[in-house]
Amino acid sequence: MIKQNIKAYIAWLNICIIWGTTYLAIRIGVDGLPPMLFAGVRWLAAGFILFSFLKLKGYKTPDRNEFFHNTVIGVLLLGFGNGLVVVSEQWIESGLTALLITTVPFWIVGFESLLPGKTKMNYLVISGLVLGLGGVILIFGSNLKYIFLPNHLLGIFTLTGAVAIWAAGTLYSKYKKMNIHPLMSASVQMIVAGILQTLLGIIIGEAGKVHITQSNLFAFLYLITFGSLVGYTSYIYAVSHLPVSLVSTYAYINPVIALFLGWLILGEALSLTIVLASIIILAGVYVVKLGTDKYKREILKTNN
Repeated sequence: MIKQNIKAYIAWLNICIIWGTTYLAIRIGVDGLPPMLFAGVRWLAAGFILFSFLKLKGYKTPDRNEFFHNTVIGVLLLGFGNGLVVVSEQWIESGLTALLITTVPFWIVGFESLLPGKTKMNYLVISGLVLGLGGVILIFGSNLKYIFLPNHLLGIFTLTGAVAIWAAGTLYSKYKKMNIHPLMSASVQMIVAGILQTLLGIIIGEAGKVHITQSNLFAFLYLITFGSLVGYTSYIYAVSHLPVSLVSTYAYINPVIALFLGWLILGEALSLTIVLASIIILAGVYVVKLGTDKYKREILKTNN
């Protein structure tokens, strides 16, 4: 159990770090690659690579019931959740996208609190979520004035839908237990979402709008390798073994990672405000963990 939890926390750290770099990669990719085909071929490629590897290793493939549940999860999380993020980045900046994605924990914790017998919000969880959101707003506060400009509204509405659907898919994934390895589940979800998005892209005429450049090709390959094969499989594994309220806090850390990478690799400015906001965000993550641990202890006492 301890070893399993260590792996789950490592998976969560993968999400926090890797997905913090993907907003920029998506933004680069949609400059020349139409969103549905860009996302669809990415997930198809990653899904088939992972599925083939697991089959060679002798992993069990899903039965009919498991395939149905993985199809639902793939459509919710990747088909619409991630797909709408890609669509929205045609109109809004990657930094603003990262800011709006930080509402994921609110949706997840809110939806979960409505489920009978599941984790309820307590003052620590709520305080941690508010603290984390406050830190992100402090970082990206200068972008808030652009949210309601007409050319941003469509992107914001699209992204809001993406966040809500992603939260629903996360909870469905959490509570639909299957006797199949999480990585095999992830590969099936990628393939299902990839087929859906690719077909949709072809139907709406995206095939004639593809313009490949060195930059968007690099972004595409990066998203297949790190965003999908490493990042998404880590997400599915973490959700399977950790409280979703804790896992969802990756959305607070991603923007911080992006800023630090910009400073480290590109020499971008790193102000005292950014450092302070980063500390606030990490404190929020810690408080959410305290809240989920407190809830679990209370449940154990009640059951005993």
